[in-house]
Amino acid sequence: MRSQFLTTMIQLASAAFGVVAALAWNAFITELVKAYLPAQAGLVGLFIYAVVVTIIAVIVLTSLGRAAERAGGKSAV
Repeated sequence: MRSQFLTTMIQLASAAFGVVAALAWNAFITELVKAYLPAQAGLVGLFIYAVVVTIIAVIVLTSLGRAAERAGGKSAV
């Protein structure tokens, strides 16, 4: 019972810190796009931001999946 509680708390804390890290990266990438695009970019800037985030997500998830397979685990991707 105690072990299951600890495991659950670790998972919840990991998820919470993951959200905080994602929000930090979101803010960083948003400012990066603003710095390199003119203020009038509007919709184009949001599109570029979405493409950049998607590319980063694909690279990270693919890398994590390969690492899981090498470690003998099962890839969730």
